[in-house]
Amino acid sequence: MPPKPRSRASRLARLLRSVVDPALWLHPFRMLHYYGYTHVAERRKIALGRDVRIAPNVSFAHGERILLGDQVQIGAHCALWAGRSTGRIEVGARTTFGPSCFITAADYGLHAGTRITDQPMTERDVIFGPDCWIGTKAVITAGITIGEGAVIGAGSVVTKDVPAGAIAAGVPAKVLKMRD
Repeated sequence: MPPKPRSRASRLARLLRSVVDPALWLHPFRMLHYYGYTHVAERRKIALGRDVRIAPNVSFAHGERILLGDQVQIGAHCALWAGRSTGRIEVGARTTFGPSCFITAADYGLHAGTRITDQPMTERDVIFGPDCWIGTKAVITAGITIGEGAVIGAGSVVTKDVPAGAIAAGVPAKVLKMRD
């Protein structure tokens, strides 16, 4: 039996309830706060080269340990999370990140018997050589070095170093071939 259509009065009542909901009016302030501490405040801490292009919705953590070379481009919805104390992210000149990439210089331990978030974080530097191309939705894990001119395929998860001039893709990413 198909559901009964809602009456005009019940639709109007639902609309009024949503419009007077305090969460609706607080949400823009929460979004501004989030944007301020993940983009605006952190971007001020980053060592930026010349002509760097960063989409307005990129998220940064611990910007004082992020270095972006000249003409780096970072696409929409990317996240670059350096470590809290030592893990750095260094991006060489002219490297380009497609949308929704995630780069982290820290991860939690995996010891049994202890909650993941109670374990100490392991921080390791992430280094990108110049002229790299990182495809959409790629994930680069802590401790990785991507060599000069390397290409990382869309949706790849990089868990091992990628040599200069390599084209790597997959989960986990593997070198498929070398650029000519």
